[in-house]
Amino acid sequence: MIRRVVRASKFRHVFGQALKNDQCYDDIRVSRVTWDSSFCAVNPKFVAIIVEASGGGAFLVLPLLKSGRIDKAYPTVCGHTGPVLDIDWCPHNDHVIASGSDDCTVMVWQIPENGLTLPMAEPVVVLEGHSKRVGIVAWHPTARNVLLSAGGDNVVIVWNVGTGEAMITLDDMHPDVIFSVSWSRNGALICTACKDKKVRVIDPRKEQIVAEKDKAHEGARPMRAIFLADGNVFTTGFSRMSERQLALWNPKAMDEPITVHEMDTSNGVLLPFYDADTSVVYLCGKGDSSIRYFEITEEAPYVHYLNTFSSKEPQRGMGYMPKRGLDVNKCEIARFYKLHERKCEPIIMTVPRKSDLFQDDLYPDTAGPDPAVEADDWFEGKNGDPILISLKDGYIPGKNRDLKVVKKNILEAKVAKKPEGTVTETKPGSPKPTVQNEAKMEELLREVKSLRDMVTLQDRRIAKLEEQVAKVGI
Repeated sequence: MIRRVVRASKFRHVFGQALKNDQCYDDIRVSRVTWDSSFCAVNPKFVAIIVEASGGGAFLVLPLLKSGRIDKAYPTVCGHTGPVLDIDWCPHNDHVIASGSDDCTVMVWQIPENGLTLPMAEPVVVLEGHSKRVGIVAWHPTARNVLLSAGGDNVVIVWNVGTGEAMITLDDMHPDVIFSVSWSRNGALICTACKDKKVRVIDPRKEQIVAEKDKAHEGARPMRAIFLADGNVFTTGFSRMSERQLALWNPKAMDEPITVHEMDTSNGVLLPFYDADTSVVYLCGKGDSSIRYFEITEEAPYVHYLNTFSSKEPQRGMGYMPKRGLDVNKCEIARFYKLHERKCEPIIMTVPRKSDLFQDDLYPDTAGPDPAVEADDWFEGKNGDPILISLKDGYIPGKNRDLKVVKKNILEAKVAKKPEGTVTETKPGSPKPTVQNEAKMEELLREVKSLRDMVTLQDRRIAKLEEQVAKVGI
């Protein structure tokens, strides 16, 4: 048993603590769809949760400070015509989120500065290319506007969101359902776990399989595979005897694992969340009521058990806050957003320290929000390591640029003022525009847009209901 190994580690005494009820998000109808994704995505501004929705698919987007009971009428992002299966915040813009759905589409949304005040049915861009449901969406870690999606058609597509184009389509590598996809630290490679029990390391731009391992875990239940910062691959899965396992692999020698650990006989899929700065992996089992964490080092046994956070309620899903969203003054090294049946509960992981000073050994420079390369450069073969930032004075978010989909280039700043040299012609007798008039005009335009969104949504629902009625009539 790996639990008996005692060794010196600054993370040995990490402890988890669930926040009080008034800091939870209550009365949320978490989605019941049968798909093993985390159902929750978090960034330093918002928490997004996939919820039950009649006549389509929807997810909630709540500002982090909006805890307490959430009104049933709270607006949702509701443009999909089928259940939403996966969501992922853009690492380079805290207002942009991607969603994959049962309706075979990927949609990218721009969330307003203070969250939603009206239902959002119109995405910035719809990415159509999958022939079956889209169960996985994952943004590129270092390239601006590069998004990966994987679907029930066993196809992986890499999109340039800025132009709305499918740039890379990997359609002959996976013979069965893809359980998970993970980008490497600099986004040059991806690793996938598939129902055929193979873990593959793929170079998406060359469209080549760099390494693969058959029967990485011999059990039939779903696997997960993620890249670590050093290029190794960490997997979770099941043994032939249905015991849950975790394993570590070197992609350059995949014949044998670096190490394999057996854990327990529970049947929930283990979702791994990895902190590249501290080399700690947190394992959250779907249906479990605990989070286990392990430290990965270069000395045997390589994966060291640290501790377990236990609670009474089982988890339906889990969100993981990026490092820049943590409270460094409280020595917080991880924060999870645990989904119950009707609520979302934040759990903070803390290293006990006596000093109130900044602990630079706990917070090495971490990946910041700035992309290292542009989409076009990445597709042409350029790589870039994450641009690191210091958390010493806490993370101060910059102004996010609006996502604009154009034929070329993307994320241009909104130009509020008119270009110099343009003259506004005013007809004689027409009232001069005042600040008050402009404000009223903006308000009217907002109302018109929201009404248009609602009409679009109702049209889609009516079309779907008509289809259902037609089927029943047949």
